[in-house]
Amino acid sequence: MRSSIMSYWLWYPGDFEIHQGMIQNFSREERGMGWPAYWYMDDCYCNVMFSNEYELKTSTEFTVYAKGTGFVSVDGHKSQLSQSIRCPIGKHKIEVQVGNTQGLPCIYIEGEVIKSDPTWRVGNFIQTEPAGYSDRYTLLSQDPNQMYFAKQAILAQKVTPSKKGVLYDFGQVVNGQIQVDLLNPLIQSVTLCYGESATEASDVEMCYYKQEQVTPESEIRKRAFRYIYIPDINESDVELIAYHEFYPRNHKATFKTDNHIMNEIWKTSQTTYDLCSDWFFIDGVKSDRWIWAGDAYQTNFINQYSNFDEEVDKRTIIALRGHDGIQQHINTIVDYSILWIISIYNHYQMTGDVDFLKFIFKRMQGMIDYLRKQTDELGFIYGRENDWVFIDWLEIDKEGITAAAQLLLVRAYQAFIECGKAIGADVSNYKGLPESLLDQTIKHFWDDDLGCFIDSYVSGKRHVSRHPNIIAIIYGLVSKDKQKSILENVLLNDQIPEITTPYFKFFEQDALCKLGQFQDVYKIIESYWGGMLEQGATTFWEEYNPDDVGVEHYSMYGDKYGKSLCHAWGSSPIYLLGRYFIGLKPTEVGYRKFEIEPHLEMFNEVNCVLPIKGGQVEINKSGGKIKITASRDGGMVKYKGKDYQILKNKMVTLG
Repeated sequence: MRSSIMSYWLWYPGDFEIHQGMIQNFSREERGMGWPAYWYMDDCYCNVMFSNEYELKTSTEFTVYAKGTGFVSVDGHKSQLSQSIRCPIGKHKIEVQVGNTQGLPCIYIEGEVIKSDPTWRVGNFIQTEPAGYSDRYTLLSQDPNQMYFAKQAILAQKVTPSKKGVLYDFGQVVNGQIQVDLLNPLIQSVTLCYGESATEASDVEMCYYKQEQVTPESEIRKRAFRYIYIPDINESDVELIAYHEFYPRNHKATFKTDNHIMNEIWKTSQTTYDLCSDWFFIDGVKSDRWIWAGDAYQTNFINQYSNFDEEVDKRTIIALRGHDGIQQHINTIVDYSILWIISIYNHYQMTGDVDFLKFIFKRMQGMIDYLRKQTDELGFIYGRENDWVFIDWLEIDKEGITAAAQLLLVRAYQAFIECGKAIGADVSNYKGLPESLLDQTIKHFWDDDLGCFIDSYVSGKRHVSRHPNIIAIIYGLVSKDKQKSILENVLLNDQIPEITTPYFKFFEQDALCKLGQFQDVYKIIESYWGGMLEQGATTFWEEYNPDDVGVEHYSMYGDKYGKSLCHAWGSSPIYLLGRYFIGLKPTEVGYRKFEIEPHLEMFNEVNCVLPIKGGQVEINKSGGKIKITASRDGGMVKYKGKDYQILKNKMVTLG
């Protein structure tokens, strides 16, 4: 007889993530119009069968609750849901069938012995798997068709009247709803104009979000904003309260130095990350509010050095992929499908979670095979009709096939093979793929005269962008000689068009750090991200061009306010500072072994705590000395050519 500690809501594994991911991707709004994601999306299985077997020493009672319609079967005898069922002594097989046309079919079982615990299995009438569950859904009163958030009431920090209305500044990005109280009986309704900037909110005609004829009884949609502008009122006419919704979490990282700008960059990066990583990693809170694989790939690294939240990473990976059977590339983007594969390897390196790797590996293999079918006789992947080869928003020669996509695919092959070996899967059919593709890529895309990779050999333009060269560096795909050539001819070459998106700034700074250019990266973080702070940013943007002025800073996609001013990929200084300046990285999966190689010459004082799997490390610099402590064994400090072992709670002093 078994007795588990608690009951959980149970569902088909992955279906919670897939269903809620679909809802997230349908949450976008633009100027009064809904804008669901424009790619193929799976939903949860609508009918499932749960099963378990018990051998009872005494009789017991249990009750099955479900979201959906169905029945309970004990040894073939059917009973209704939500009714107490007595089970006598002996061996019993219990099955629960649930169908739900409106959402996620799931069950919750109350009983002393028979409970909905992780020992249950569930099938979709094709295959049976261990049931899915979450530590956040353990109460009968909850509904897994809903995502729950903490709420915080926020009043405007500054109220500014004008001749034509009133501007409310809440002092931070709010992701939630507005409550409107009309204090003037002569005013029957108001218009709410939302904005990430004061300029956007005050633009009654063109602001991204606007709701007219709002009364205290109006249903007001959840939106992201910092400012609300209400035209045609006085300050005393209306009172607003914002209710910010957020996913509660404890920050596991702290970072404070003698450089005020760097402190603000870290703080603003953390705020941006938090807003874009509730139940899933999304790109931005105003727009798109969608789950993009490229954004998620980077946010995983940021997560690793900030909150170390394994669950949001897994939820995002599952939601992006959906069920087995691939209809198109993730988000329609070839390089995002490739990054999705690499992100699984990164998650495994971070967490050492073999169970998740086993769960996701079949879908990972399906994606690898899908990519292979889209390669030519040389092994090069190409974009088909309706495919999007994105890489970045900068000008890149994408005629034919691109070097950047091939180099990403090399790393995806490597990641897939390494993940397969980690769980004992047979990956012999994929042996040699990364080496062969890399050889062909160097042969066709490496230009000896230019000393770097060109974008496309098909066009004959010999166009050079930073992107393929950065990818070659960050994944260690070229020799030391070629790395040096790329550094001189591309990364430090002002004639090569500069990257203006934080998205590829992340990759570029990663590459520069790998090549030891710490001073340059320090200056870029300070000037690029610091430049956004000088423009009044309280969160980091989707794109930043220092040459823009005024309202130009808010424009993108041909839309006056189309740029997201709170975008996940803008948070990358957390990763860059933690990974390269503090110098922390795992050297075995799940931080079984880890390394700290500090590069703190730019700081006189540092106080930093970073999370690792199962613990944390603390680094302090003061008076020319660096002191390092870890809460667990397995670490090694590398400093000025010497190695120092880190023992649990034993301080290592350098300098």
